Amino acid sequence: MTTVTAAPIRRPARGATSAKRTLAPAGARYPQSRLLHIVAPSLKVADGAAASVFSAVRMRGPIARDAVAQRTQLSIATVNRQVTALLEAGILRERADLAVSGAIGRPRVPVEVNHEPFLTLGVHIGARTTSIVATDLFGRTLDVVETPTPGGPQADALASLAASARRYLSRWHRRRALWVGVAAGGVVDSATGYLDHARLGWHDAPVGPVLAEALGLPVSLASHVDAMAGAELLLGGRRSAPEPPAAHARTSLYVYARETVGYALSIDGRVHSPASGPGTIAALPAQSELLGGTGQLESTVSDEAVLTAARKLQIVPAEGPASTLPAVLRAARRGNEQAVALLGDRARVLGEAVALLRDLLNPDDLVVGGQAFTEYPEGMPLVEAAFAQRSVLAPRDIRVTAFGNRVQEAGAGIVSLGGLYADPIGAMRRAQTRRIAAV
Repeated sequence: MTTVTAAPIRRPARGATSAKRTLAPAGARYPQSRLLHIVAPSLKVADGAAASVFSAVRMRGPIARDAVAQRTQLSIATVNRQVTALLEAGILRERADLAVSGAIGRPRVPVEVNHEPFLTLGVHIGARTTSIVATDLFGRTLDVVETPTPGGPQADALASLAASARRYLSRWHRRRALWVGVAAGGVVDSATGYLDHARLGWHDAPVGPVLAEALGLPVSLASHVDAMAGAELLLGGRRSAPEPPAAHARTSLYVYARETVGYALSIDGRVHSPASGPGTIAALPAQSELLGGTGQLESTVSDEAVLTAARKLQIVPAEGPASTLPAVLRAARRGNEQAVALLGDRARVLGEAVALLRDLLNPDDLVVGGQAFTEYPEGMPLVEAAFAQRSVLAPRDIRVTAFGNRVQEAGAGIVSLGGLYADPIGAMRRAQTRRIAAV
């Protein structure tokens, strides 16, 4: 296995934006030319002509060009031009077998997404577990593998991660990979693909450049909670067809909880991603005698906090293979009163925290995700009750993520697809250019 060494870089001065990160000298491992293939993720509803046409076909195909024009509000001439370009790029195909009987001319031949030849690769780097997921052009998961997040020195961990991704891609002989999307906690520099992740001990980790070099593909890197909010926005299935840009003039709050806690805002069809990195809700006030913690949200409701409390209450053993969070969930479902009370108090704390955020930001839409919500759905009525009691604003429904326990996979998947959805023709061109250069 080839060892990949992280390049040293000079950090920007305090207050400088991430886009001003200064690279190492030209002789370093990752010169500036490499960064041409690190692409900031596109977590937004795109409104370009090609993107609108591709979205209409993706959601409604097989579909005729005149129907695409109606749904996108583009002229039939514009639709014809974009369909021709998308056919030439290889991501649409015609379905002559579905043409209307008696119709004359190719514009009456329906088109659909040509998804079988392609995939994108998503990587979700968690504090404990890393998921590598293959996604088709519809955003559907084809396959996923999970592996412990590599430990040890940063350079070795990144080399191990890249090797795992490369081995995984080598299994897909009949599909061509187009893009890599990485979702991770910590502070993400999407312009350069670098990551600071305190829990992993990573500092200025060149995640994007390492994967771009190892896989020969464009790479996008996003904060994992932003990525999950992007999946809700672009893959959540709430809209049955593309809408005019004005229809997305809404705000949506996404609250995540598992081993960490976080939030993301979507505004007017775009996930809001501050240049200095996402904000934090880890230190929101939270109190629970059962869960313990430090009086802050993350230390109170994280998976580790729940497991530690369960061990103290002897719901599960102090150590060993039975000392796991799934064992706590099983105990609650078997009627263990202490386990039920513990998970119920976690639900209460989460509901109160969601209420604080809702009252502060007052979004039009409110979504919760992460295994703290989805692995124990029996707790959602308690989340909702605590939310209703704590919030001082008018009643508001809480929507649970459309992706259930697969939300991390969906987040990584949409980071790998966002560029294609925003600019399908340009993305195909970039992916082809990168592939040729790698060969």
